[in-house]
Amino acid sequence: MLAQTAQAQVPVPFAGPGAGTAPLTWGQKAILRDMRETGWTHNVSGAHPMPAGVTVEQVAAELADLMGRHPALRMRLGRDGRGAPCQVVSADGETALDVVDVPDDADPADVAAFAYQLGHARLLTHYDLYRDWAVRMAVVRHRGALVHRVLTFDHLVVDGTATSLVLADLGLAAPAVRPTRDPRTVQILDLGRREATPPLRRVSDRAVRHWQSHLRAVPPLTFGEPTAGGGRQGHRYWHGRFSSPATYLAVRAVARRTRTDTSRVLLAVIAVAIGRATGVSPLTAKLIVGNRFRPGLAEAIAPLSQNGVLTLDTADTTVDEVVSRARRASVAAGMYAYYDPAQLQECEARWDAERGYPARVTCRINDRRVTTRAAAEQGLRDEEVTPAAIRGRAAETFLVWDGPLGHLPEQAFITVEDHPDTVFLQVIFDFACFTEEQAERLLRGVEEVAVEAALDAAAPTRVTPGSTG
Repeated sequence: MLAQTAQAQVPVPFAGPGAGTAPLTWGQKAILRDMRETGWTHNVSGAHPMPAGVTVEQVAAELADLMGRHPALRMRLGRDGRGAPCQVVSADGETALDVVDVPDDADPADVAAFAYQLGHARLLTHYDLYRDWAVRMAVVRHRGALVHRVLTFDHLVVDGTATSLVLADLGLAAPAVRPTRDPRTVQILDLGRREATPPLRRVSDRAVRHWQSHLRAVPPLTFGEPTAGGGRQGHRYWHGRFSSPATYLAVRAVARRTRTDTSRVLLAVIAVAIGRATGVSPLTAKLIVGNRFRPGLAEAIAPLSQNGVLTLDTADTTVDEVVSRARRASVAAGMYAYYDPAQLQECEARWDAERGYPARVTCRINDRRVTTRAAAEQGLRDEEVTPAAIRGRAAETFLVWDGPLGHLPEQAFITVEDHPDTVFLQVIFDFACFTEEQAERLLRGVEEVAVEAALDAAAPTRVTPGSTG
């Protein structure tokens, strides 16, 4: 952070329609459970450059308009008649715009880095949503001009899609291509009420039965029991980054040949790489699903992402066949990823008793790409990726371990990030269950599997259950 920064707060009153009280939505229950299990904030936060000439008064007016337009941003937690958490949307209130002044002699590059660091710090700052508003905004002022905006949301009111919609309202992201807004769009209170009705309770019932079909015979933990004293440099949980432009081209080539999308190919490639490194096959994993395809939810400002579940057998077959299986399995996971987490949790306890041991799915995969997913799939039918192009990018691959984490409920959490022209994975591993060499073999195996499949339609998975490569 830059030294000698000064901060002031500009009061921002707001008002809007849609006030009231309702039960928590299923997405909110899922996020609260994740917060409890991980201890993470799960905030959404980032810094954005500002066009020249924008004033503090204009930004404050934008913030007031944003709060007024979206009831979800005026939501805080409350207690219902039984003392359970519920959501409360206010008709009006007051928030603050933080104005952060940095020294005039600061280099603009250092100011940009400061704005990024402020966004990151707010990413890690816990909200008290019984008291705080769910959106925070700051502007960074340098030499009398506003140069960056830092915007932070609590995950209880937005997911990735909702964040993109709000950013588009502010001109900070490209708007979705639509002539008019969907008149069926559900507001966050109505969503909580709707999910308590019999039709959606039946949706939850069907989803829970799908989960049961996958959890009936799973092991206690996906990758086995942790080793006593296991870890890396005295820490169990580590996060890192893996980037591979060669994998990006190879995945596009496989998607083109198999006539599917890059998400399904990546899912298959990751599952095969896991099988090669750990011997785990079939792999039962959680897949984060957006749930936006349902009527009225495409443009809803609400957290709608929930865990789906799928099982992929990767042994003794070809990578192309696993891609086909991943396509079918991910469609089913998406169909049955909308449910009441409290109902699922109750059923999981009953299934544990019936099975005779407690079990958890401890592998989670999340494809968070938005803009780069569309770009990766443009021209798939017309543009052929050549072996020479794939091999030419191999030298650009990198893998780095960024540092330890305090806790993770999963043994492996793999996220596909929105980076152009590469497959960029953010990963977290429990090194009491994986050796460092095994985790690196898994990640480099993603490239290995993708390239082999791109160059040979009959490429075998080379997964032997129980083997660790």
